[in-house]
Amino acid sequence: MAKTKTTKQDGRYFRISSFYVAAFLFAKGLELVNVDKITDPKRAQFVFRDSPEREILVKSYNFAKEDSPEAMIDARKFVMAIKMLKDKLYQDKF
Repeated sequence: MAKTKTTKQDGRYFRISSFYVAAFLFAKGLELVNVDKITDPKRAQFVFRDSPEREILVKSYNFAKEDSPEAMIDARKFVMAIKMLKDKLYQDKF
């Protein structure tokens, strides 16, 4: 995974600091391009390549009814996403 410089105004990328939303997006197949620990050293931001389905996925995560198909995710994929994000979050610690 390449470290990509991004800015808050760069529309090609979506930044989020919520760990579990990031894990959900990662497990759903969005491409993680960076974990920004520099902009705010107290709260990392997960940087994804933005895509049209990202808005739908975030909305599903936040507002879908319980047991809704669009919010469902394979438990193994979610656990793997959590492990991968934690690895990225804690590597290259400053």
